[in-house]
Amino acid sequence: MTVHALEAARRLAPRFAARAAEHDRDGSFPVEDFQDLREAGLFGLMVPRERGGLGATFAEYAAVATELARGNGATALVFNMHASVTGALGAVTEELAEALGVPDEALAARDRLLTAAAQGSWYAVAMSERGAGARLSQLSTVYEPVDGGWHLKGSKTFCSGAGHADGYLVAARSAGDQSVVSQFLVPAGAGLTVEPTWDSLGMRATASHDLHLDVTVPGDRLLGGVEGLALVVAQLMPHWLVASYAAVYVGVARAAIDAAAEHLNARNLAGLPAVRSRLGRADAAVAAADLAVREAARRVDEAPGDAETNRWVWRAKLLAGTTAAEVAASVLEAAGTSATRRGHPLERLYRDARCGSLHPATSDVCADWLGIAALGGDPDRDGSAPRW
Repeated sequence: MTVHALEAARRLAPRFAARAAEHDRDGSFPVEDFQDLREAGLFGLMVPRERGGLGATFAEYAAVATELARGNGATALVFNMHASVTGALGAVTEELAEALGVPDEALAARDRLLTAAAQGSWYAVAMSERGAGARLSQLSTVYEPVDGGWHLKGSKTFCSGAGHADGYLVAARSAGDQSVVSQFLVPAGAGLTVEPTWDSLGMRATASHDLHLDVTVPGDRLLGGVEGLALVVAQLMPHWLVASYAAVYVGVARAAIDAAAEHLNARNLAGLPAVRSRLGRADAAVAAADLAVREAARRVDEAPGDAETNRWVWRAKLLAGTTAAEVAASVLEAAGTSATRRGHPLERLYRDARCGSLHPATSDVCADWLGIAALGGDPDRDGSAPRW
């Protein structure tokens, strides 16, 4: 898989880069990028081979996401959401399904969703809400059983790809017992309304608009077929909620170095020792963050959910987010005032990179998690606020 998918990502990245400035300026969704991803078969990246996909590991996903982000971080970020959905679904083995009590009909529904992804469908994530962020335990969107399925009602924010995806992973709390949080794969169409609210500092092309839901879905759209699995899955697979972002921001940081080098050479500034030292430090910092992401990904593939694996997952997100912001700021300063003009690649990359520390889990949350772990506590339970 690695060669095919990685080569495809490297081939697509320059196309994404050529379109990035226009989509950033207009805040428009990069539809052509997603057509390219579909034609390359990358929507099936995390789909098991028996379902028609490429059967990638988490480490292979991370490598692909990093390359895509070197073209356009916004495109890679939305692709990350799809990979998170399909990756989590594909990771539910027969053994795990049995342990969680997943019924056969839910496994059949899972297989249909994965097969559709391998054939070109892609999924967005509708989890965050105003005032709650990505904390599953604080959601206000609710669901209840109705004849033939489930009714969901609520509003989501930061829904990347809103209005363009074929389906949405929606997290909601039970109307009957709000301690129960479940996830549904809601198809695009009636009952969903996109409110165009996204006009952001960075990652402007993600179309992360608000999504309003007042929709009834068939019974098999409850993921896992069992209520209350959302928080369990967050504990079992934190890499999809935390470290998958990390690979994207390593790619954005590397793109900033590439853009800075091109600018500095074109302006004959590369002879200045202070300029060279900034790029040298940036190169070392990004290489270190990349190694942390690779180590986290390797451990996820070898020992998912292990305590030390999870430490590396949170380290990767913290290092990638802070490194991207610091590197982009430093190389922009090295490039000088001309690179701050709207439309310059470094100006866009600086804004995109600044978002890395803000994506859940934020850098402060990651650092707190790691600090509690270093002190010998349980970082998932000993914090002052719930992680999810």
